[in-house]
Amino acid sequence: MIQTLSALWDTKLRSFLTMFGIVWGITSVILLVGLGIGFNVDQKEHLRTIGTDIAIIFGGKTGAQAGGYAAGRDIHLTIDDAIAIQQQATLVKTVSPELRRSVAEVSQWNAANRAVRGVWPEYQKFRSLTVEQGRLMTDQDEAEGARVVLLGAEANRQLFPGKAVIGQPLMVNGYQYTVIGVLAKKKQNGSYGSGPDNTQLFTTYSAMSRDFPPTEGPGVIRGYVNNIVVEPISPDLHEKALVQVSKIIAERHHYDPNDKEALWIWDTLEGSKFTERIFSVMTFFFGAVALLTLALGGIGVMNIMLVAVTERTREIGVRKALGATAIDIKRQFLVESAIITLVSGLGGLVLGVGVCVAMRFIPLPDFVPHPVISPIAIAASLTTLAAITVFAGMYPALRAANLSPMECLRTE
Repeated sequence: MIQTLSALWDTKLRSFLTMFGIVWGITSVILLVGLGIGFNVDQKEHLRTIGTDIAIIFGGKTGAQAGGYAAGRDIHLTIDDAIAIQQQATLVKTVSPELRRSVAEVSQWNAANRAVRGVWPEYQKFRSLTVEQGRLMTDQDEAEGARVVLLGAEANRQLFPGKAVIGQPLMVNGYQYTVIGVLAKKKQNGSYGSGPDNTQLFTTYSAMSRDFPPTEGPGVIRGYVNNIVVEPISPDLHEKALVQVSKIIAERHHYDPNDKEALWIWDTLEGSKFTERIFSVMTFFFGAVALLTLALGGIGVMNIMLVAVTERTREIGVRKALGATAIDIKRQFLVESAIITLVSGLGGLVLGVGVCVAMRFIPLPDFVPHPVISPIAIAASLTTLAAITVFAGMYPALRAANLSPMECLRTE
């Protein structure tokens, strides 16, 4: 062991550079796989802000003739469609119509022209709306058509800049509403209709449809809604629930339920699965590249050990002449390569995990996730390291062990 450490110290610069390749390889595996998993987790979290296992249904245009109606007919959703889904769709847990309109808002301190959404109270739960101040809308608010309003984080900042807001009056399209809550800020990477939730105002559907419903535009009819949001009773029955909803709307609007063009459905569960597949492939690619980097570091170890064998040929001859066996020679070079790989592997493991932990405490841009420490990545890197230890050391050790003492002693 002393001879081994002495030999490594004599070539400390070369040994350090060789070890650096292993350190960087292990760190790369842990960090790149951690970033890939982090991207996946981050995107799921952002998608969850749109809503957990929900589908957002928009009217489309029929693509086929049905019931005496020609193809190409516009389908305009109404509040009666939402009520029918609520009453008839046994696989739907909750449903809400959504009425959107951009109108003037005036507070004591500022004015804006932001989008207002009229919804049923159930909407707040499955669209992941939570309050930072105040309270959410209730069934009683909806039943009474109460003129209450929730403010998104950015809307609150504009209309009530640094001011007390709960209970304050807000003129919305000329009607006096009362602010009952301010929504917690969302990290939202997707939106529909009139934009991210942070920029919106939310009120009861009954109040909005009474006070300022859409009055003009393509397809605006009595009871018009921009879209309907549904939440199935479980993710496993998600697809069947959407089929059930499609049949109910098709029956009400007299078109073939199999007409895929009559409705446009944003299925967040399907989007979540698609995103997960993308980031799983990306994580696998990151891991493969990192493991290849680690394997290249292993080739570096083998090359450096072959150089060591060549440089120490005369030493090998002297040791054999003094009685050292082939096993003794082989063991010495195996131990040297094992020390290089294991020490550098441990260093890479500590560095990789340390970087992942440190990045959790560093504020990062929204598009950069915090890496996740993956036990699979650590196991894969250590398994690869063990293989490197065996194969990178075995060939040089066998070569050294098989050298003839006479040939070694003749070497200058």
